[in-house]
Amino acid sequence: MSATNLEQILRGPRGLGTAGLYLTPGTPAAPTTPQDLEQPADGATGAAELPAGPTVPAPTGPTAALLAHAVPAPAPAPASGKPKLGDPIPGLYYHPVPEPDALRVAEVGRRIKEWALEEVELYPPEWEDQFDGFSIGKYMVACHPDAPTIDHLMIATRLMAAENAVDDCYCEDHGGSPIGLGGRLLMAHTALDPVHTTAEYQAPWEASLSADPPRRAYRSAMEYFNRAATPSQADRFRHDMARLHLGYLAEAAWAETDHVPEVWEYLAMRQFNNFRPCPTITDTVGGYELPIDLHAQPAMQRVIGLASNATTIVNDLYSYTKELASPGRHMNLPVVIAEREGCSEREAYLKAIEVHNDLMRAFEAEAAQLAAATPLPVVLRFLRGVATWVDGNHYWHQTNTFRYSLPDFW
Repeated sequence: MSATNLEQILRGPRGLGTAGLYLTPGTPAAPTTPQDLEQPADGATGAAELPAGPTVPAPTGPTAALLAHAVPAPAPAPASGKPKLGDPIPGLYYHPVPEPDALRVAEVGRRIKEWALEEVELYPPEWEDQFDGFSIGKYMVACHPDAPTIDHLMIATRLMAAENAVDDCYCEDHGGSPIGLGGRLLMAHTALDPVHTTAEYQAPWEASLSADPPRRAYRSAMEYFNRAATPSQADRFRHDMARLHLGYLAEAAWAETDHVPEVWEYLAMRQFNNFRPCPTITDTVGGYELPIDLHAQPAMQRVIGLASNATTIVNDLYSYTKELASPGRHMNLPVVIAEREGCSEREAYLKAIEVHNDLMRAFEAEAAQLAAATPLPVVLRFLRGVATWVDGNHYWHQTNTFRYSLPDFW
């Protein structure tokens, strides 16, 4: 099949009535209007009643590799040879995205802070600068430009905030530890996947869901998600969160035994401890559903897996200097490559870039093949949603200079 024909399949016929159905990666929704900010209370409608999205203009800057099965050149190194703060990683294969809608970013930021402070008491006052510096509104608007309303964006935003709280408080910066992590994660997971027990023991379990900020956040975020998602979408998300928690436990076990995995073992762990729960809900956030039989097919699972793995290596690369400056040894791909393959830190970092680039090209090739083999509108939209999430995730990492800076390797 020619690149032109594949592009026509992926773009879809013009003029179909479903607003946003043929949105392509990197194409934002129509600019936010005041009416868009005046949505009903979050979660007020079920999935079948979600409003249609804004009319989306014809795409002008789609992800070339997904639409035309071509591989654009990686981003070149800056002319000076050294990237500036906020520059992309030299040599990293990525797609630029338009600036997220500023009104949506501001409103999502306002709502998520209100939720964090008033509904779930997610963090103490001394963590406020870190919460603000995370720029979660910018993150989610960049990753979900086809979300019909602010309410839809908030579905993803609460879940992201809750997942980050679990990572920080149970595993990482704010009191996290590998010791006893399994028990803490299991109890938190029951806020997503309810316990079915006897009447005598139901009450103490329900009370436990308010025991700490991560559990309160998980419970609340999942309640909002369930109001908008179909049962199969909710079950899919719970499954992906179990995968995430399994990855947390593998990394914790290695930390307890001071084990540095082989590179292939590390990449296997990162397939579980990764961003997968985020792109997998792109249809819920978009106000539609990829049916379970289409989501479960092996080709779709491979596409989602490759996309999630690539986005997670982006995190390894952009957070490299932040993690090196933190106490203890933080496991990331450059660190593992350096130790296991006996190369310098610089050589290991540059090789990790190539690992990412290989994963990105594999994701885009597999997505294009799946789109050609199953050119159903809902499949094409979901693939574009995943690709857009990949691009938005890179944009957030690149531009979040509060959290990230690059090593001096160029």
